[in-house]
Amino acid sequence: MGSLMRNGDHGRRQHGFTLLGLLFLIAGMGVAMAALGTMWHSAAQREKERELLFVGDQYRRAIASFWQASPKGLERLPKNFGELLRDPRFPHAVRHLRRVYPDPMTGSTEWGLVKDADGGIAGVYSLSDAIPFKEANFPAAYAAFEGKQYYAEWVFRFNGGKNVPAAAGDAE
Repeated sequence: MGSLMRNGDHGRRQHGFTLLGLLFLIAGMGVAMAALGTMWHSAAQREKERELLFVGDQYRRAIASFWQASPKGLERLPKNFGELLRDPRFPHAVRHLRRVYPDPMTGSTEWGLVKDADGGIAGVYSLSDAIPFKEANFPAAYAAFEGKQYYAEWVFRFNGGKNVPAAAGDAE
């Protein structure tokens, strides 16, 4: 009978090691999943940054196009995004912007606006107070974004208009 007890004890010990091994496996998988989630989040934010640079540039170019389409001496900036979608100064459809793009950082079509003294839109910026990953190596037109601490400081501005604030701090 003594030998039967020993064999039974040995089987219980093996079940304990199997359970312990399973717990280590689950813990290891949890750590791996957390690391994967962090990498995925970082990659997603970097993609949103690239999209913000593209979309912001589309707005800046549309504002410049609107300005340049104005008759000489009567140049003005658009009063709203609707004027960029269909310029009301022309009898036929003149589009400076293909569509109203949402802010990739917030998901909203609401943007911060830089306005000139006449109330025209001179630029846009994200309303996100998140901290950017990208801190350097911007395209030449956006070299001023280097070292900015928040996406809201990335201001996409058309500087060719008169009475346009020159600094991001002047944005309304």
